[in-house]
Amino acid sequence: MGISTEQDPEQSQDKLSGKQYWDAKWQSNTIGWDIGHASPAICQYLDQYPNKNASILIPGCGNAYEAEYLVENGFTNITLIDISPEAVKKIRHKFEHNSQVKVLAEDFFQHKGQYDLIIEQTFFCAILPDKRKNYAKKTASLLHEKGKIIGLLFDKIFDREGPPFGGSSPEYKAIFSPYFDIKTMEKCYNSIAARAGSEVFIVLDKIQ
Repeated sequence: MGISTEQDPEQSQDKLSGKQYWDAKWQSNTIGWDIGHASPAICQYLDQYPNKNASILIPGCGNAYEAEYLVENGFTNITLIDISPEAVKKIRHKFEHNSQVKVLAEDFFQHKGQYDLIIEQTFFCAILPDKRKNYAKKTASLLHEKGKIIGLLFDKIFDREGPPFGGSSPEYKAIFSPYFDIKTMEKCYNSIAARAGSEVFIVLDKIQ
């Protein structure tokens, strides 16, 4: 009896970016994207962000070091999303005594809410590239009228199959420009050493 080698599209997608894929990474502690602390570039931006009561979303939050930084600096309304139940269990434990942090086990693309600020840190590069236009559209729909995305995107092409998936500023501008005014998309000057020269820092304002 022959065995079909044809893959179900959803199974194929899950192999590279779905709940099972990421849960296996967390269970085996294969989390090479984790730098062990909040990104310096994002911290520097948050240091000058004036509204401590802003509603802030961090999708694909991982260990959520940026959320720790937000709590330490007086921010009061933080929502974290991760698709991995294992990651969510760890994050809920980490923030169990911080009422200003809400942790959700969800698919970002199914999330409903309204935010002033979305922080991008290694989530965009983790989703399949054919979902990037959907990401731009979805983030715009989740932001208030004057909302924005800030954070980091890889500015390189990786040698092996992702995730992470790389890209370049021209590609990113084409993806985001239908929904956002690109205020900043430039080489990050304060990346961590391992990513020096391979990141762009972004500030994208939702188009009114």
